[in-house]
Amino acid sequence: MGQVFRELSVVEQRYQSVLAVIEDGLSVTEVAAKVGVSRQTVHSWLSRYGQGGLEALADRPHRALRCPHRMPAAVEVRLVELREAHPAWGPDRLRYRLEREGVDPLPSRAAVGRALARLGLSRGRRRRRDRGSYRRWERARPMELWQLDVMGAVMLHDGRELKAVTAIDDHSRYCLAVGLVERATSRLVCGVFGDLLARFGVPGQVLTDNGKVFTGRFALRPTEVLFDRICRENGITHRLTAPRSPTTTGKIEHFHGTLRREFLDGKTFASLPAAQRAIDAWIAEYNTDRPHSRCVDGPRRRSSPPTGPTPALR
Repeated sequence: MGQVFRELSVVEQRYQSVLAVIEDGLSVTEVAAKVGVSRQTVHSWLSRYGQGGLEALADRPHRALRCPHRMPAAVEVRLVELREAHPAWGPDRLRYRLEREGVDPLPSRAAVGRALARLGLSRGRRRRRDRGSYRRWERARPMELWQLDVMGAVMLHDGRELKAVTAIDDHSRYCLAVGLVERATSRLVCGVFGDLLARFGVPGQVLTDNGKVFTGRFALRPTEVLFDRICRENGITHRLTAPRSPTTTGKIEHFHGTLRREFLDGKTFASLPAAQRAIDAWIAEYNTDRPHSRCVDGPRRRSSPPTGPTPALR
């Protein structure tokens, strides 16, 4: 009867290699050459056998038991809840809210972005203009420059459209006001501006577009409108945007986009006072519960109220 050969299992082959070293006295180099593996492989078999015996010589799963980049399930659930409650929030705002809630370990911005993409909750990214095509600038301190503008699309239940006089501090990004008016007339717009001066003080400069409510310098017969007169009487330098240069007022235009996306989208209001109350509540959150991308003192938010001298309105 002929000899029956049995094919050794992988574990048995490794075990025999280990025994050849620890019992037969062969060198690691000799065993590696005999089996056809590297010396490092034989060393790893010896180490695994010493730590866990025969069972440790079995194949290990290649997939990591734990992915260090994967967000903990509880954090991911909270992230989904926040995103569903605030569809317009991006990774920065979502991560900031998780930080405020004491989530530990706090995921990175990239981890939040990856989780949103994996869960199908990412927003389509708009194509941004090449950064090299425009120059970024800002004032060094609060109250050096305010940006003001007028926007529409604040709708009432009956279909009427209100106008919003918006103002932000150029350095701190603090929203000074979103004052609602029925029409963007010179007197109503200047009424909002005057309230801001009484509340916050007099800035060094204001920046606006060339709209008629802000300036009469470009009229057929140049004249001083009420807004320019308030600036002159209070020692405020009124700067105007250059023609066809929308990036000059980019900060307030960006604020308009945030206001529309996070608050106004699809909303209508019963009346102007009701709309103003709702917007004021949103502004309070905007100024106090938001990570602004450019910080001056580490992680502290920049959106602190600017302060200045009490104006002498005439």
